[in-house]
Amino acid sequence: MNDLNQTPSGERVRIAFLGRRNAGKSSLVNAIAGQPVSIVSAVPGTTADPVRKARELLPLGPCLLVDTAGLDDDQAGIGALRAGRAREELRAADIAVVVTDGAAGFGPAERALAEELRASGVAFLVALNKADATPAPPERVAEVAAAAAAPTFAVSAATGEGVAALRDAIAATKLDEPASQRLVGDRLAPGDVVVLVVPVDSAAPKGRLILPQQQTIRDILDAHATAVVAQVPQLAGVLASLASPPKLVVTDSQVFAEVRAIVPRGVPLTSFSILFARYKGDYGALAAGAAAVDALPEGARILVSEGCTHRRQCGDIGTQKIPRWLEAYAKKSFVFETTSGRGWPSREELARYALVVHCGGCMLSRREMRRRISDCAAAGVPIVNYGVLIAKLRGVDLAGPAVR
Repeated sequence: MNDLNQTPSGERVRIAFLGRRNAGKSSLVNAIAGQPVSIVSAVPGTTADPVRKARELLPLGPCLLVDTAGLDDDQAGIGALRAGRAREELRAADIAVVVTDGAAGFGPAERALAEELRASGVAFLVALNKADATPAPPERVAEVAAAAAAPTFAVSAATGEGVAALRDAIAATKLDEPASQRLVGDRLAPGDVVVLVVPVDSAAPKGRLILPQQQTIRDILDAHATAVVAQVPQLAGVLASLASPPKLVVTDSQVFAEVRAIVPRGVPLTSFSILFARYKGDYGALAAGAAAVDALPEGARILVSEGCTHRRQCGDIGTQKIPRWLEAYAKKSFVFETTSGRGWPSREELARYALVVHCGGCMLSRREMRRRISDCAAAGVPIVNYGVLIAKLRGVDLAGPAVR
């Protein structure tokens, strides 16, 4: 299947395979995937950066299998970096598979990992691997299951023993996130018209729409409503051409002010980033983060974080526009730092900042975006996403039920 037609990684259930070095994580990922995804070697520490493979596991649906380095990797130099990357995947996972060599059993390292997963709210299973070399009779499997307080399977990645049963159990795992969560479709009825304002500027990807715009259009169509797409110069004409006012107008945050001046009062107006704040995050927490802007002191340290990595351009929103708009609004100078992709600070590091400004999180799972919001709350740092912040800076009332 063409990659452009696949479910975005941020919408896939992330299944992380975790454990000590040489437990057979890579071999097991390959066996579950049914193809060579990861390099397999008897040399401990072969897996460095996490390796990801998109798959479908029914009835769970679109998934991302994530092979990781050993959590017991050398705690210095490159080994510590490998183990750190594995821990990032632990925090981002929806489901974890704790893989242990059957000969080593479920020892202190695995018990500590199980406790960490429970504390993080991650559903997990245990795989006693290498059952071809170290058979695990039912009573031993039951003993490990009791110690782990989790479903446990004796498997052999080499022979395939138990792999199908483990795959089925992973696919049947119940997640605590509501499957019915929608971007905008839950607010629409069949036949409704939604107007989307999509600027095409120097930052727009050539020949395509950005992911939040694509996903919003698809959700509108799934609700059997109609999506009408326009740029700002055409918006007034499009609105005038409709037989009745649209149910909703959704705009790119950067043109909120211009669009608000065109859309008639009484027609609800929101932005793609505000929809993502509701869909993937916590709108109340992000609106509170926007309100905290008014109390920022001169010289405050602000973190601008993006969930993806992309080539920075002139006029980049995260590194140029957001800082400029914030300082112009507050009439103060601030110190800005940036992170992207998986580069998310620890809670201790977050405490250094007066505010975190985050992207909409279209490339992150709901669990990971919510974890980042939770990390900020634990560190006592307000967090806001791009769209909610820009609405605030443009004078939009964020407290009303219908955001304008």
